[in-house]
This record gives sequence, C-alpha cells and structure tokens, in this order.
Amino acid sequence: MIDTADLQSFDALLTHWGRDRPDRIALTEDDRCVTYGELEDATARVAALLLARGLKKGDRIAWLGKNSDLYFTLLFGAARAGVVMVPIGWRLAPAEAGWIIDDCGARLLFTGPGFETAAKALGPIPGVLHVFTADEARAEIARTPRAPFEPAAVQDAVLQLYTSGTTGKPKGAVLSNRNLFALRKAAAGQPMPYLEWDDDEAVLVAMPCAHIGGTGVGVMALASGLPAVIIAEFEPGAVFDAVERQGITRFFMVPAALQMLLNHPRCPQTDFSRLKYILYGAAPIPLELLRQCIAMFGAGFIQVYGMTETTGTICMLPPEDHDPAGNRRMRSAGKPLPGVEIRVCDEKGNEVPVGAVGEVVTRSSNNMLGYWRLPEATTATLSEDGWVRTGDAGYMDEDGYLYIHDRVKDMIITGGENVYPAEVESAIYGHPDVLEVAVIGVPDDRWGEAVKAVCVPRPGHSVDEAGVIAFARERIAGFKVPKSVDIIAALPRNASGKILRRELRAPYWEGRERQVN
Repeated sequence: MIDTADLQSFDALLTHWGRDRPDRIALTEDDRCVTYGELEDATARVAALLLARGLKKGDRIAWLGKNSDLYFTLLFGAARAGVVMVPIGWRLAPAEAGWIIDDCGARLLFTGPGFETAAKALGPIPGVLHVFTADEARAEIARTPRAPFEPAAVQDAVLQLYTSGTTGKPKGAVLSNRNLFALRKAAAGQPMPYLEWDDDEAVLVAMPCAHIGGTGVGVMALASGLPAVIIAEFEPGAVFDAVERQGITRFFMVPAALQMLLNHPRCPQTDFSRLKYILYGAAPIPLELLRQCIAMFGAGFIQVYGMTETTGTICMLPPEDHDPAGNRRMRSAGKPLPGVEIRVCDEKGNEVPVGAVGEVVTRSSNNMLGYWRLPEATTATLSEDGWVRTGDAGYMDEDGYLYIHDRVKDMIITGGENVYPAEVESAIYGHPDVLEVAVIGVPDDRWGEAVKAVCVPRPGHSVDEAGVIAFARERIAGFKVPKSVDIIAALPRNASGKILRRELRAPYWEGRERQVN
C-alpha cells in the first residue's frame, strides 16, 4: 500500500487519488461536484491545454477572480506540468492587479465568473497571449484531449503568491511542490490528532485563494484525498450552508470572520455537530471571543502561525492549550510543527537565551524558493543554509512555545490582510495638501489592527481627513485605505532622518502586553 505522505507533488497525488478513489468527491462549489477521477482527467487536460498554447515548465499563468473550483482545477493542472499559477487578490485596484500580471510575466490570464469587465479594465498587458473567461476556460478544458507531458519535479515551482512589499511594490514568493507537501512526511505518526485527517472529513475553503490561507487549505484537502468545499468568498450564510449541507469538519478563518459568524442571526440555528477543528491565524483570539466560539461551535481551536514565505503554517497552538478560563499559553503562537526549526536571534544572527526578545527565524521544507526576480530581497530574507527571517520579534519560553511580541517589519495585519505602510504612503504622497505621511497600525477590536495615516500639511494648506481617505481609495485596494487620519506638524525622525513609526504607534498601544493585535 502506498504511503501518501511519500507523495510530494501535485502530479503524484492526483494520479494516486484518481486511481484509488475515482468516485469520491474532490471539489464542490455551489451545485457542482468533481470526483477525483474527473479531477485527474481535467487537470491532465489543463496541462495539455497549456502546452498546446506554447507554455513550458517555469512559465506563469494568472488568475483574477474569487475562489472557484475552476481556479483549483487550473492550479492543479498547471502544477502537474510545472507551469506556475499566480492568483491575484480580487480586491486589488486595477493598477495593482495589472502590475502583478506584468511583473510575473503571465502568458495567459484566466478570469473567474463576473471578472470579465475587471480584466478589460486592465488594458493590454505585454506578454499575455490570451485572456480566458470562466466559461471559455471550462469549454477549452473539456475539448482538449489528454497528451503526454513531463511531470514537474518535487523541487519545481508551482505557485507564486504576492506579498505586500516594504518598498511599496509586492514581492512574488515562489513556492514548490516540496514546499506544499513535504512537511506531511514529518508529521506522519506523530501523536497529534489534529494533524490527522479521517476519511469522512470535508474542509471548507473560505479565505481568499490569493493568500496561502485560501489556496493552502484546498491543497491540504487534496493531499488527504478529501473534498474541498469552495465558497467564492467569506460570507456567513455561505459558511452555514456549507457546514450543514456538506458536512464540514474543519476550516480556517481569521478571528474577525469568526466574530461575524457569531453575530449572524443564523448562527444559533446551524448544526455544527460534525465540526472538529477551527483553525485561525493572523491574530490571537480574544479570550471572550474564544469562550463564545467554544459555546457555539463546540470544536477544537488551533491557532496557526506562519507567512507566505514559509508556505503558511509552521507553528500551532493546539486545542489542549485553549482554555476558556484563560492561560498564559494562549498568548503564544504555539510550538513548531514536526520538521520545523525555529530560533530567536539577535541582530548578528546569534541565538538569544530563553525569554529574551529577538527576531524569529525558521528553517524547514516549507521555506520558499525565493522572491521572483528579486535576488537581493531573497538574500535579505532567506539565508544560504535555508533560514527565513520572519520580520517578527518574539521570544521562546522554557517549554518551547513561541510568543510574538512585535513586528520588526512595519507590516499591518487587518482582518487577515497584510498591509505595508509604504504601499499606503505611496498612494497618499500625491495628495496636493500633504507634505509628508507615515502609516501605522493601531488596535481595532474587530479587525485586529486598523490602518491610520499621520499627515503633515504642506505650508499654507490644511489636510482634510475625508479627502485623504477618498484620494487613497482611488489608488489602492479598499482594505489598505486608512480608516483614520491624524494631522501633526512634523513627523518624528532619528538622527539619520528615518521616520520613527514606533513613536507614532506608542500612544495607541500603551498598556498592552503585545505591540501587535
């Protein structure tokens, strides 16, 4: 019998599950169901389609749309042949989406249902041979005959996810088959039931596919040969429908989304009896929210910590450490997964003692291949011996639990979306009344953190808060737009002129143990 933990590529897994369980459900969305036999055939046809269009291993295709069974079929099929999928956040402004398509050098662009107009708004993009609508893509896959192809190797790139950039432009983190599947081998046989999947489970894909928290959950289902139940975007009613009709046993959501579920009038009437585990990340769960969630859902809670550059989760806080009465460990991000090394280091790269704060660094098979066409940024983040600098400041306790104290980088996490100040600042700098601007994250009970802009007016001008927000909204995605604007006479700077964001942030975080929410 094959040990599926040894299967570490999309081609190997799809071939195996297509033979082993051809009639079992692989993907469902709305009223559509795709079995593993059908998915194996469809993904082979996707590979043939891409090769017939002149693409080869290492080329890129892009997806502009919400979550869809079509997206996963394209991703899996492209990955079988080593063609790299680049999903684009559907909330991005047209200029942001167009920049990513151009930067990755996409040869083909696939659009999800309802995104045909959004694609046209991008205008012509050099290098894109064709733009497929969802209907056109489905028809083309169906009529393309299977053809032989060379399967991608374990170390080959298959997925490129863009992360917000500290310099104002996002970076494409390139992930391989190995990144997505190899840790399963290390976890096999470990006494951790929450890492095991029973054969009657179903996983909900509710977070955006342009994030590792969306695509990664769909990949987890494939790895275990289980159904991935896909909803186009997070919406409480759609979640409740999936839980009751599809027998969902686990899902991943950010705490803000869990709060929205609880506040929805349908929540108390929904049958959550099959739900085993709720994974959450991007922020710790407030104690009162945990109490309400346990009472309502009755599931085990797992906090996950990771980043795009580590292909998602590298650290978990298991259900047994979630105490409705509260405990110290609930303030932690948990312990490293089997096969993951985590250290806390000083500025020179030396490991610091237990309890001392430093930068969190990690090494595992999850670590990305690098940033697309950015060798200097790759070298600054990924060492030659495989350690990724996370940009998070934290400490380890004597039991091996990791605590995140602050971010070395300036990134803001709002409702599970990553926002870098430089992106927002670039969008505001052209405002005629603004001389200088600094963007910070401030505490927010609903979203974890909220984006705030601190502006210095031009001499003789006054800055209107609503005007700055409207100006930014025309240029960047809505979740990046400041929720509030402060006006000050001058930005605090150090001797070399660098803006001291921590001084701007300090009053808002006073009295809090963490400097991140």
